[in-house]
Amino acid sequence: MRLIRTSSVVHRSALGAALVFWGLVAAFTVTGQARQQRTVTSNVYSAEQAKRGQQLYQAECASCHGDKLEGGLGPMLTGDGFLSAWNGRSLLDLTDKIQNTMPFQAPGTLSREQSIDIVGHLLQAGGYPAGPNALVAAGLQQVTFPAAAAAAPAAAAAGGVPLAPTANLAQLMRALTFPNANILFNVQVKDPATDKPPAPVPFDYVKWGSTVYPGWQAVDQAALGLIESTQLFLVPGRRCENGRPVPLDRPDWKQYTDALMTVARDAYRASQSRNMDAVSGMSDRLNDACANCHKVYRDGTAEGSGLAGKRCQ
Repeated sequence: MRLIRTSSVVHRSALGAALVFWGLVAAFTVTGQARQQRTVTSNVYSAEQAKRGQQLYQAECASCHGDKLEGGLGPMLTGDGFLSAWNGRSLLDLTDKIQNTMPFQAPGTLSREQSIDIVGHLLQAGGYPAGPNALVAAGLQQVTFPAAAAAAPAAAAAGGVPLAPTANLAQLMRALTFPNANILFNVQVKDPATDKPPAPVPFDYVKWGSTVYPGWQAVDQAALGLIESTQLFLVPGRRCENGRPVPLDRPDWKQYTDALMTVARDAYRASQSRNMDAVSGMSDRLNDACANCHKVYRDGTAEGSGLAGKRCQ
């Protein structure tokens, strides 16, 4: 009678089980990677879903964005103008934008499913093919718009027309950077959703203006204002308050400018969530972006700045 060496059998069984396990892991990993790489060209919505979305769009969106998504009071939702805004971004971002901020006069009234159906309509209108399965909430993050090549600089695209600075740097910051940053900082202490200023009596244009675009709209616009106006720090020919040229030749000046624009872009995305904590969480980063530059160029207190008596006031 032959004895069977049980230890060898156990080892072979364990080895086989391990190979099967790691094979499954590899398969799931490949599948996960494939999902992460999907774009809107990959038949990600269904025709029936797009049909529902079209009906919702006509009822809720067309009055601002046009019957054919061509734009009107609101921006266009098809073509290059739309794609440039959503270049490389996920359908989760687009769905959040629709659900949290639209329709303009009644934000937050669309359900998640309705918002996704409208996304399906936008994809169909943009010429992206439908597939057999409807787009679902769980897959939104894994589907993105194609990433386009970097755009040419604005000056070149506009025919090379140069900007001629009028304000000095301090005036520019006090007019645009300071008030917009304070609107973002204010979210720490005041919920924009409850911020509905009454009409001023007696009439005051500044106070009246705050009643036209109140609450979260004001926060959105402040973040966008920071993104756009911070680029003006880099316009050649602008001078500091002390008459010295803005230090465009210094790498750290560009670094500080880029840092502020990055925070502003992130603040705008946070604002789209209509979440007070999300925007409040940007305050430290915004403060640091301002303070890091001020220590060198406004206050001259940063060690090793080498700008004593030469700072850009």
